[in-house]
Amino acid sequence: MKDTDIDTTGNEAREVNAEGPEEATVTDDRQHNSGASDTVDGADAASVIDEGEIAADYIEELLDICDFDGDIDIEVRGGRSYISVDASGEGSLRALSKPDTVTALQELTRIAVQTKTGEFSRLILDIGGSRQTREAELGAMVDRAVERLEEGATAASLPPMSSYERKLVHDIVAARGFVSESEGEGRDRHTVIKRG
Repeated sequence: MKDTDIDTTGNEAREVNAEGPEEATVTDDRQHNSGASDTVDGADAASVIDEGEIAADYIEELLDICDFDGDIDIEVRGGRSYISVDASGEGSLRALSKPDTVTALQELTRIAVQTKTGEFSRLILDIGGSRQTREAELGAMVDRAVERLEEGATAASLPPMSSYERKLVHDIVAARGFVSESEGEGRDRHTVIKRG
């Protein structure tokens, strides 16, 4: 089944392809990664797709206001929307790709989605490869913590970070053959790394 919606300005056509009752992917003038990782069961598929569309519209309006060019890519993985913005021109997104700025824009985008859907949003925003840069920084932090453990420390604590970043750290730590756990509450929640 294929439905096409055209907005009132006539600038953008969107197609929602539903392949059976349990699978859905979205295509429009933005790029979408489709495949098995985009598949979500039942009604959740529509809500995650809607979340991605609302978030992409919000980011697109923000880029227009800032007079930045960017290509928006929407991907659904594990029931979560991932919105990536890459520069169309050289360096045009540098001001927006700083980690604190990306985090703030992600929160604003989540609020915009929640306002329209009434549902809590878990979307992840990446601007100009900022997430890959941050993953590399987290990997370096884990490496330094592992060095302290190998020098005799019983545990090594990392600074407080978001739940998404802590999850990345847990994955990196496990790949290095160590164990980790989150400790603390609220803004002080951080990861502690120990020997296995």
